[in-house]
Amino acid sequence: MSAIFGIYNSDGKSVTRQDLERMMGSLAHRGPDGADLWSEKHIGLGHCMMWVTPESLQEHLPFEDKNGHLCITADARLDNRNELINLLRLDNRPAQGISDSELILAAYERWGEGCPERLLGDFVFAIWDGRRQSVFCARDHFGIKHFYYYYRPRETFVLASEIKAILTVLEVPPRLNELIVADHLLPTFEDRESTLYEGVLRLPAAHSMTVSREGLTTRRYWTPDLSREVRYRTNGEYEDNFRELFTESVRCRLRSAFPVGSMLSGGLDSSSISCTAGKILSQEGRPPLHTFSGIFPSLAEASPSIDERHFVNAVLASGEFQPHFVRVDNISPLTDIDKVFWHLDNSLPAANMYMDWAIFKAAQQQGVRVLFSGNDGDSIVGYGYPDLVDFLRRGWLRTLAKETLARHRKRPMNVRKLKKFLWNLVFRPVIRPMVPEWTMQTWRVLHGRPRRLKPSAQPAYWAERPICKDFAQRIHLSERFWDLQNASFPDGMTSRESQWFGIASGLDSFLVESYEKGGAAFGVEARHPFFDRRLVEFCLSLPPGQRLQNGWTRSILRRAMNGILPPEVQWRKSKSNLSAGVTLGLIKFDRETLDKVLLHEPELIREYVDVSALEAVYLRYLERPMEHLDDGFTIQLIVNMALWLRYTKQSFDENYQNKELTFSLID
Repeated sequence: MSAIFGIYNSDGKSVTRQDLERMMGSLAHRGPDGADLWSEKHIGLGHCMMWVTPESLQEHLPFEDKNGHLCITADARLDNRNELINLLRLDNRPAQGISDSELILAAYERWGEGCPERLLGDFVFAIWDGRRQSVFCARDHFGIKHFYYYYRPRETFVLASEIKAILTVLEVPPRLNELIVADHLLPTFEDRESTLYEGVLRLPAAHSMTVSREGLTTRRYWTPDLSREVRYRTNGEYEDNFRELFTESVRCRLRSAFPVGSMLSGGLDSSSISCTAGKILSQEGRPPLHTFSGIFPSLAEASPSIDERHFVNAVLASGEFQPHFVRVDNISPLTDIDKVFWHLDNSLPAANMYMDWAIFKAAQQQGVRVLFSGNDGDSIVGYGYPDLVDFLRRGWLRTLAKETLARHRKRPMNVRKLKKFLWNLVFRPVIRPMVPEWTMQTWRVLHGRPRRLKPSAQPAYWAERPICKDFAQRIHLSERFWDLQNASFPDGMTSRESQWFGIASGLDSFLVESYEKGGAAFGVEARHPFFDRRLVEFCLSLPPGQRLQNGWTRSILRRAMNGILPPEVQWRKSKSNLSAGVTLGLIKFDRETLDKVLLHEPELIREYVDVSALEAVYLRYLERPMEHLDDGFTIQLIVNMALWLRYTKQSFDENYQNKELTFSLID
């Protein structure tokens, strides 16, 4: 975890050192081990260094090639180093003396703008090519590292690891993007490029970008082959291949010159990572893995599903670990809120961000610089319910009946739930598309139901949320929502396409970005073993019956972890529910703030929210919080946005003052 930044003035105007130094100062928290600048007339690049990998200890960025034609700044961890060293014929030198950024620059010299396709790992970089007078940038396959930029055609291009650095540049006006305010209130995050700051954009995951005097172009350099399906003879072969890929993904991410930790909730994903990492460290004779678990002793009785200590302790008993428990039930959900906003450059991505914040702090106190997360293992491995659809499509009716019955035995469903289950997983995706629309409309009328409206004419799904109608109409919120949903989740997808769209969702991208910046606040680099290209491609290529087998969801992961996970975790049926922590925590610790924002000073949010409707929701929530979890979710979204708007208005004012002061000093 380091920081990159830079300015390219395509109009030929010289880059000022003052602009670069302001950017560097705003990113100093990401570079405790050094920072430097490189500039030539109308181009300037910078870097703030935090040592993490062994190779980074000797790395110096920005790095210029021996001919002086190329210069790179990068925040990268490459996982196919040995392969690249051989392909680029750098094997005449000790591997530990070759940095990841040097490999990227050599890859660019060899393959040009096709180089990102050859890289594995988490990375963002920018390369100045003096011969072509252009800046080439790229972001990793899943957007683990983040890349923000501002572009004014034929004038200036500004890039940085965090938005705050871009806003320090004189030419960049800080303006609120109301469309994204609405997205955060809904919430929907399927806009993968825009930010809460108008004109400041994100380079999407798996994309590269070239900026020159001619303009800016982007392209997607990788998409998984969704037509590929692996076929093995036995279940054991699937399990062996999954386990091999998963183990290698964890091993790559253990590459660190500092202590390594893992978030351990007791769930299937974090436990699989922790047990695998602990086993590898033991085999290599390295110190035990630090584990960090958020616990809620005071809420265990009110909400039993929040207490996962039994599963955590089962994992800890299975190997050698250095466990750390963090009492998150004694922490306000709005703890350090302005500090969180400053680091994230946006409102909270999730209500439970305060739990992660506390764990990052605990990791820093233990000297941990790398922290594993089981983020989104659900989507990548897949629960397997779409396998039922594929059984039907392929005519495997006996298998369909067998698995449906087995799943029912694992988690019994009454007749109503069973009908809904079969409707959503069989009728809707398979049979419904084959039935003419006029037939369906006639059936609905004959059964006393209203005619089905087209999506564009349907009532907004947020109609029950207290969003201001004038605001929604002014920004055409209904049309925007349907456009984003249709682009992100088009109708008629295959099961494999549906799984991929879930993995690549805008929500995951936003959560991962925010999580990374939260870790950066404490000098902790977040790593996500499930987000490994090789593992993702394998999971997407699995045939039906490997994710859902004998009624067990996520079967391939459970079976592959045989002998690695303790059985009570490997075959657990339940899943934690942390909603009580937020719902009750807001009332216990933040009641005064809630009353102030929602009842006494609603001006903060009045432009975007129906204040009268909001007050009714809030009073209902206060009366029976555990019975109105949806209301609690709405309340935390709106309070979060109101506090962020207050914070960002103050920061806008301060930013303008600082810019004007600097501008007068320069003049």
